[in-house]
Amino acid sequence: MDVREYLEILHTAEKLKDATRHCTTSQGRTESVAEHSWRMSLMALLLHSEFADVNMDKVVKMCVIHDLGECFTGDIAAFIKTDDDRKTEDELLQRWVGSMPREVSADLSALFVEMQAQQTAEAKIYKALDKLEALIQHNESPLETWSENEYELNKTYAFDTVAFSKWLTELRKAVLDDTIEKINAGSGTKA
Repeated sequence: MDVREYLEILHTAEKLKDATRHCTTSQGRTESVAEHSWRMSLMALLLHSEFADVNMDKVVKMCVIHDLGECFTGDIAAFIKTDDDRKTEDELLQRWVGSMPREVSADLSALFVEMQAQQTAEAKIYKALDKLEALIQHNESPLETWSENEYELNKTYAFDTVAFSKWLTELRKAVLDDTIEKINAGSGTKA
């Protein structure tokens, strides 16, 4: 790959540092898409021994690239994102990836197809980590930053996505325990 092509890819991807998400950090600062992707990647990296029969390096790659389409559209919260929003993001992402050097384009395109199909263990783990990271971040963010619908959504979200894995289901249950504890501590009542 030509060094200028490489730099152009990095310049475009840099937009994720400024693309903000719905959630905030534990200090109440709005998080970026890049921060979310970084922690997902760390989550995958830490799971090598839990999923010894899975290509976790591929999962890390999926986590790194999964939100690249948001370079063009910004982040739209999952609970308001429409099919039209997804279509626009996918089209812009495909156009960009298609413009990259052939070897990079082919690798990224193959990963995105696999991620979209949700048939492989790697794709399922990446998708579960995407949702779990968001839930974990909500539990770390100040309760006053939650939107009204998140009090119930954070209790039910992603259980279907983790159901294929006993370990990820246990993690989801632990995250739910943290959610209920946070809500109870903030409201003084049982959730």
